[in-house]
Amino acid sequence: MSVKVSIPKGTRDFLPEEVKKRNYIFTRIREVFELYGFEPIETPSFELSETLMGKYGEEGDRLIFRILNSGEKMKKADIEALSAENLPRFANSLSEKALRYDLTVPFARFVVQHQNELSFPFKRYQIQPVWRADRPQHGRYQEFYQCDADVVGSDSLLCELELIQIFDIALSRLLLPGFTIKLNNRKVLSGIAEVCGEKEKLVDLVTAIDKLDKIGEEGVIQELTSKGLSKTAIEKISPLFSFSGNNLDKLNFLREFLKSSEVGLQGVEELHFLTDIIEKFPLSRGILELDITLARGLNYYTGAIFEVKAHNVKMGSICGGGRYDDLTGLFGLKGLSGVGISFGADRIYDVLTALNLFPVELVNEKKVLFINFAASTYLHAAPLMIALRAQGISCEIYPTQAKLQKQFKYANDKKISYVAMIGEEELKNNSVALKNMLTGEQRILNHSEFLKILC
Repeated sequence: MSVKVSIPKGTRDFLPEEVKKRNYIFTRIREVFELYGFEPIETPSFELSETLMGKYGEEGDRLIFRILNSGEKMKKADIEALSAENLPRFANSLSEKALRYDLTVPFARFVVQHQNELSFPFKRYQIQPVWRADRPQHGRYQEFYQCDADVVGSDSLLCELELIQIFDIALSRLLLPGFTIKLNNRKVLSGIAEVCGEKEKLVDLVTAIDKLDKIGEEGVIQELTSKGLSKTAIEKISPLFSFSGNNLDKLNFLREFLKSSEVGLQGVEELHFLTDIIEKFPLSRGILELDITLARGLNYYTGAIFEVKAHNVKMGSICGGGRYDDLTGLFGLKGLSGVGISFGADRIYDVLTALNLFPVELVNEKKVLFINFAASTYLHAAPLMIALRAQGISCEIYPTQAKLQKQFKYANDKKISYVAMIGEEELKNNSVALKNMLTGEQRILNHSEFLKILC
């Protein structure tokens, strides 16, 4: 029986041209990370379940891919939990490991485990895949890459400032014509909950507000009601959903709204510090915008919250991040503040594709194919190929003496820009016939002329 080949939903294969474009994104982002003093690390694709579970909130935990125990470990399954219909406990007994949901929590584990080997503040970047059991849709995948930069060991707002600048410089280098860097502060959200008398329902409040773009004001109100927030509290919060104005207007509004909340006002002043410096040292292409409703539903954020959206394309956020003062405390290392950002490489890829922003030279780079006429062709082509490769020019010889039409089709399929031919006539004259596959022009050149044109 023939087998129907396929891949899981939410995953993708990448052809050579696509991989080149993805590597272009990774390279631009990596260059900017290193400009700001960040150093690379890597962590395993999977972690112990206990490392990940409980760090992302109830909704996040549901999206973690669990890895089923194998062999002898299957015998340790908690059958009593199954009999008692305690499915979470039973699931935990079946799975001791899980694929990482993001790069931040594994990084916090990394810092705690290697704290005696690191110099603080420690600035790391990491470009690796993550997995989420989310419903696949446009711009949302179950396997995707994140490009993260984090600083741990400093509570200075200059760290947030640099991360905003990194968003701006990296996306500008990727030629994105316009994008908005949205900014809020978890302390502001805590202040809102406090002022409304619903301090104990902060997580429910944040989770609902974070869905404003997806479900609208009415949807948020319905969710808050279902979570038990009082009608009075919801009425007090409602003006936040539609408040508009520039960054200064929003800061003044928040100062008045949160005047009775110490933590809320602290968040406002942190926002003011960042917007004031950016105003003095403007961004290149990005627009910094305070968004009072920006929440990013992850439980570990404690200060600044970031989100980036590209202009003129239908796509969710392409970057995000925030401060997480107590994240390493979850693993026993108290008092180590951290802040980080993440570039969603797959969404950025989709945006650049939709806006046709990938450089033409990524596909039409200079490459040379030597036509294989006879068994001796390689001996004559080899010195030229060695010289080309020494200058960084990609070249190859067709492996067999196939029909000329087939070899030229191979060159066209691979978008090879030049075809070099060393036939009987060229052997007599110690020359090369070089054809430009883009223009169709063909010239007979001696070896030095051949190398001079291509190098």
